Amino acid sequence: VQLQASGGGLVQPGGSLRLSCAASGSIFSINHMGWYRQAPGKQRELVATVTSGGITNYADSVKGRFTISSGNAKNTVDLQMNSLKPEDTAVYYCNAFVRPTGWNIHNNYWGQGTLVTVSS
Repeated sequence: VQLQASGGGLVQPGGSLRLSCAASGSIFSINHMGWYRQAPGKQRELVATVTSGGITNYADSVKGRFTISSGNAKNTVDLQMNSLKPEDTAVYYCNAFVRPTGWNIHNNYWGQGTLVTVSS
């Protein structure tokens, strides 16, 4: 199972970015997908998750500004980030809780990370 993230970059405060992530490989099912981030010198933290049933969860710091959704393609997830702040600067990691084909359990998988920089 591989996760491919895209969409990071440099944006001014107040701007918007959209991150996308696609899971591929021998996937039987996905319980949930989401995004985490890690700023320099800080621990990785939850940003947002969405379950296969569409239930979402957000960190308090991004509520009302970020929106997570399942993508139009199967096994994809998008993160729309609006009203970005300098403190949103971090490497953003896609995450998926996947049951691979032929397995009886789910495993946690991570993408390679994409850098989001919010600066004027």
